[in-house]
Amino acid sequence: MPRALIGRLALCLLIATPALIFRLLGFHPNPILDLLIFGAAVVAASFVLAWAAEAAQKDISGALAIALLALIAVLPEYAVDLYYAFRSGSDPEYAQYAAANMTGSNRLLLGFGWPLVVIVALVIANRARGRRPRQLSLSLPPAARLDVGFLAVLAILAFAIPLLGNIPIWFGSILIGAFACYLWRAGQAEGEREEEFVGASAQIAGMPTRARRITVISMFAVSAGIILACAEPFATALVDSGTALGIDSYFLVQWLAPLASEAPEFIIAVLFAVRGMGAAAIATLIASKVNQWSLLVGSLPLAHFFGGGGSGLPLDARQIEEFVLTGTQTVMGVAILLALRFHLGSAIALASIFIVQFFVTDTGGRYVLSVLQLAIAAGFLIIHRRHILPTLAAPFRRSRPSTAPAEVEAAGDAGRL
Repeated sequence: MPRALIGRLALCLLIATPALIFRLLGFHPNPILDLLIFGAAVVAASFVLAWAAEAAQKDISGALAIALLALIAVLPEYAVDLYYAFRSGSDPEYAQYAAANMTGSNRLLLGFGWPLVVIVALVIANRARGRRPRQLSLSLPPAARLDVGFLAVLAILAFAIPLLGNIPIWFGSILIGAFACYLWRAGQAEGEREEEFVGASAQIAGMPTRARRITVISMFAVSAGIILACAEPFATALVDSGTALGIDSYFLVQWLAPLASEAPEFIIAVLFAVRGMGAAAIATLIASKVNQWSLLVGSLPLAHFFGGGGSGLPLDARQIEEFVLTGTQTVMGVAILLALRFHLGSAIALASIFIVQFFVTDTGGRYVLSVLQLAIAAGFLIIHRRHILPTLAAPFRRSRPSTAPAEVEAAGDAGRL
């Protein structure tokens, strides 16, 4: 194992050690210190998990690798969110936190992660071009239509949640089935692609086959163990810290927890973009969005049920409002990607609307913002109308895998919204 890799892993384990000691001794001095200690451990373990997941692509190529990488990368988020859903079975107050964590991570991924990757990729590409015409859009490979198609179908299904007023187990089962179908279709679309790795994952990928596989499996096991050990105290500390600091606990659960658990995924995506692999970076984030709307949402009512709750995860007025806002944002994101081209103007628009929501806190304003997102989506749907049916059909139609590399392209209509 390379010394640099040993150093990185040792640093992550060092950061996680205090949390493991606290957990073993049952030591909880105060909520704020707990939040810092267990939160740091979750972030450190998330980095180890992300490095292992990326290096695993050395042995699993194609679209399936992207889907599995996206799933593994958000396991820390699953651990925290499912704890809230499980706890809500015996303590109804925790139902709001399960919904908060899911909607926050979902909007953070699309409103912050997607634009960040696109903007970084375009900046890097334009620096390399010198005096040539500026490149204003990021093109995705044809194979990405499968992911966009699944996301489109899930975005439509998502509107059933606010209409039902809860997430029933039967509906959750449909979403979990959709995720299983997604993995199956990703495996069918699997094709050869050039392997690119950065940082620690590159060091792991460069190891001999046997040593690499042992290292990856060990990293998976250790990081997953740390995350599972720290998920409950971290989730509890988030709620208790809000009370101690006089900050809305709902706000902390909705934004701080997802930011901690998804930080490694964002950093790796940005590193890909810096290396000129913007299409691969955005593809991973799109796949993460798919499994959030399918497996994560579908698992919440099951966790609630096994925690002693009823046959569905209940939602109050605020959570319904959050699901509407999150669902309309997803529809807008899908509409932007229908042509498999992500414009700079679109990235800026997504980020701007994401920022605005923090200043629009009343219910009426949130619904107005939801309508605005639908209006923007309608504009893109009109512009990209010839791509609608092929995208919706992509999850159900077997297509030949495409091995053509995606690259950043110029587009004259980059400003169209």
